[in-house]
Formats: sequence, C-alpha cells, structure tokens
Amino acid sequence: MKLTKDIREKILHNMFVENYKRMWPYMKPFWFRALLSVLVAIPVGSLDAVIALSLKPYMDVVMIDKNLQTAWYIPLMIIGFTIVQGVLRYMAEYLNTWVGAKTTNLLKLDLYKKMLAFETEFFNKKNSGDVIFMFNNNAEMACSGLLNNLKSFVQKFFTAISLIAVLFYNSWQLALVCVAIMLLSMMPMTLVRKKINSIMNQTIVADSALLTAYNETYNGNKTIISYNLDGNQRNKFERVLDGVFHLRMKMLQRTRWLTPVMHVILSVGIGLAIWFGSYLILHGIITAGSFVSFLTALIMLYTPIKSIGGTYNSVLMSFLAIERVFDILDAKPAITDNPGARDMSGDIHEIEFKNVNFEYTPGVPVLRDINFRVKRGETIAFVGNSGGGKSTVVSLLPRFYDVTSGAVLIDGVDVRNITLKSLRANIGVVFQDNFLFSGTIRENIMMGNENATADDLERAVKMACLDDFIKTIPGGLDAQIGERGVLLSGGQKQRVAIARAFLKNAPILVLDEATSALDNKSEAVVQRAIENLMRDKTVFVIAHRLSTIKNANKIMVINQGVVVESGTHEELLQNENGAYKALYDMQFKTDKRVK
Repeated sequence: MKLTKDIREKILHNMFVENYKRMWPYMKPFWFRALLSVLVAIPVGSLDAVIALSLKPYMDVVMIDKNLQTAWYIPLMIIGFTIVQGVLRYMAEYLNTWVGAKTTNLLKLDLYKKMLAFETEFFNKKNSGDVIFMFNNNAEMACSGLLNNLKSFVQKFFTAISLIAVLFYNSWQLALVCVAIMLLSMMPMTLVRKKINSIMNQTIVADSALLTAYNETYNGNKTIISYNLDGNQRNKFERVLDGVFHLRMKMLQRTRWLTPVMHVILSVGIGLAIWFGSYLILHGIITAGSFVSFLTALIMLYTPIKSIGGTYNSVLMSFLAIERVFDILDAKPAITDNPGARDMSGDIHEIEFKNVNFEYTPGVPVLRDINFRVKRGETIAFVGNSGGGKSTVVSLLPRFYDVTSGAVLIDGVDVRNITLKSLRANIGVVFQDNFLFSGTIRENIMMGNENATADDLERAVKMACLDDFIKTIPGGLDAQIGERGVLLSGGQKQRVAIARAFLKNAPILVLDEATSALDNKSEAVVQRAIENLMRDKTVFVIAHRLSTIKNANKIMVINQGVVVESGTHEELLQNENGAYKALYDMQFKTDKRVK
C-alpha cells in the first residue's frame, strides 16, 4: 500500500500543484477572466442537483398524493434552471477558450525565443518534425487542456458535491454505500500515469516523424519527381503511419481498460442502491419520492465518473506536455555569453586562431592545432579537399560552435568573452546556399539593417549587381520571392544575400563558398558583387575555384582538419609537390578541357 500511496501523492503534487504553479506566470495577465471562467463553472456544476432534488416533491406530491395543483411549477423550474445553466456553460466555454488561446500564444512566444537561443549543433541533431513538435505542438497540448481541465474539474467537483448532498438528504444509509463504491472505482486511476509515460514519449517521436515526412516531401518535391521516388516515399510514409497506429493501440491497451473497470464497479453500486433502496421503502424508512430523487442523483453522479478514465488520460497528456515544455524552457543552450562578457567595438585590428582544436563528437577530431593571424583589411582564404574542415574553421568565428580547446581571439580577447549579439553584429556571412525568407526582395535585404535609409538600400542593390535585375521584374524590390526564395535563380538569391551583407556593413566578412554552386555566367556577376562587398573589410573566404582567391593575403590549405600549407598564391605555386599546386593544376586542366 505504501507504493500506491507514494505514487498517488506524487501524481497529485506534480500534476496539480507544480504544473499549475509553473503555468501561472502565463495565465497571470488574464487572471480575472481565468478566475471568472472557473467561478462560472461552480453554479454550472451545482445546478445539476436541481433536477434530482425536484423529483422528490414531484413524486411524493403528484405521483403518490395525486395533488395536481403543484405539478405545473416543477417542470417550469427545471426548464428555467436548465436555461440558466446553458447560458453559464457558454460563458465558461468562451472565457476558457479566450484565456487558453492567449496563454498558448505567450507560451509559444517564450518557446520561440528559446528556440532562437539554441546553438547550431542543437538543430543539427534534430529533424524538422522534432523541432515543430517540441516548440509548437507541446504548447498546444499543454495549454489546450490547462484551463479546460481546471474548469472541468471545478464543474465536476461541485456537481459531485451537490449531488452527494442530494444523496444524503434523501437517505444517509444509501449515500454511505454509494459514495464508498464511488471512491473504490477511482482507485485504479493511480496506475495509469506509470503505464503511459514510455508510450507517450514513443508517440511523440512517431508524430515528429510524420511532420518530418511532410516537410521533406514539400522541400524535396523536385528530387522525388526527378528520381521517381513517389513509391519509395509512399512506402516510407506508410511505415511511419503503421508505427503511429501501433503506438495508438498500445496506448489504448494500457489506458482504456480504466473506463470499463470503473463502469463495472459503479454498476455494482447502482445495483446495491436499488436493492437496498427497495428494502428501505418497504420498511417505511424512506419514501418513494426520496428513492427516485436519490436514484436520479446517483445516476447523474455515476455517469460522468464512468467516463472519467478517458478524461483522466486527457489530463495526464496535458500535464505531461507541460512538463516537456518546461524541460525545454529550463534547458541551457550550449553557447551563451560568459559571465562578464563585454561588447565588441567595430574597430578591429587583429583576429587570431590560437592552437584551435574542435570535435563535433567527443573523441573524433575535426580540427587539430589550427594557428593563424589576420590583420585588419586582410583577406585569408581556405582551400582543400571536401570535408577537410574549412567551413568548420570559419564557423568558430561567429560562435556557431565553440572550440574544444585553444581560442579564437579578436584583438586579444577570446570570442567567448564577447557578447554574442555584438560579436555577430560585427560579422557578415554569405553562405553557399543562403536562406531567404518568404516575403519581398526589399524585406530580405533590409534584414541586414532595419534602420537603413532609402539611399543605403539603393547603394546596396547597386553594389550587389542587382539593379538591372530589379528593373526587369514586376514589383521591383517589392516583388514576392516565395518561401526560401524559390522564385529566384541561384545567382539572384546570392546577390540578394550579398546586398543584405552590404547593408549590415560589418567589419568582418565570411564568404563560405559563395559562388561554388553557380554557372560561369552567374558566377562572374556574383564575383563582381563580392569584390565590391570585400572592400575595406577583414575577409575569410572558403574557395572552391582557386582563381577567385589569387589576391588573398594568405591562403591556407586544410586537409583532414590540419593545415598542410599556407602562403600567398605565388608562394604556394612555387612548391611543385605542394597540395595547393596539385589542386590548382587539377582545376586548371579541368577548366581548360571545358573550354
């Protein structure tokens, strides 16, 4: 019995006290409406007893004594109370939905802020379905049932109290028997939470896989079509659906037994009430009216209790979602401002990578002992075999990741001791595949500097070699580009991203293979835009085509996470057996064959 008691106490404490305590800050701004929605539920529940109570005088006066003079007011009274109860139900539902939606929005906003605070590695380890479920669906599940469960609990509590009062009013002997049966029927609920935790977690994973499948089909539709993968994807989706189905059935097997078990126990209570009530009537202890009123109240009390198993499962789902939400909100991002971190000025003189080592997975080195310095206004380029660690090097500068050991220093200050906001404000990045947001070209460029003037915007467009293109399209800068910029070509998207970087005007610029995915014509235009962007900046370039980095102050060849060569273009070509010379000759011959 001790284990059962402990489980029960833990359930009551965690479910009702802790969860509502943690959700209170989100409900506090709307506390009056929330309280009103709960208070309105009190008379809604209490009025259920009116019908049962009114049957006693009706049976005794009308049916037994044959007195028809009082017969008219009892039905009218029942109708009147029912109308009042209906109006109050609507008010409670409206207030409950309003507060629930507002609370959900506040919770989603905090979850979204938390999502924005997580580091790149967090998203690398999650698929899109996981992220959507974690930051959206959990909030929906938590808040949709929060006030509803509280309102339902209050309503059913006062329904039970009022109906139990009717039971004792009519016959305390019968009431004691039936209340004891009711309490006995609720004991199996203590076992449910323990049974559904593991299944609930598996269900979340399966539901996340469904969301991922939809996202992949949307984003990968061209690949699916071009490779005739519709059958493959359909089979994959069917397997996910089967997994969800089996989990749903397992959840049902572990929880839905509660309702029929309670139904059987309560049916025994009703049977005992009829048998014992008949005995009390025959011995003149209670009247027939008292018995009918008692039986009506008992059935009205037992009916919702029979279905309380399903309600209880819903309550558990909601509270488990609340726990998951606060697990996310309590989680600490791996990359944050160190205590005492200071803001960084835009006057940068030197950047140094000092004995830098990095691992994505512990024990698996990606970068080993990287050392170099870059002076203000210089350009440093990184080349090497694919997967050698070039992108990882430049990702450490804006702290997409933190070094495993060593340090990245800006004017002698470790970047971990610089506030993230000021650090990233001083670094502009142009990726190989730049992400554009749904909206207009203007909106995407202005993300570089929301306070930019019209002249600033015009100059950025011109320097990014976008002006001729803008003139040719309907809407110009206000043309819609679709989700992820799908309505633009690769070169056009790159130039929008470059214009965005122009407006940011950061003193440090990172170019991560910004032209490697473009054809020769597009590359020429984008390269001209990049050269404009590089002026008067300290530039880190990851180069695919070596012809674009001939003028770099320093070129570093990185293979397998190690710097194997460094120097200027001319210096590196002097080493006949060097890695850079081999790359250059290979590319030169390829380009010559293409010509």
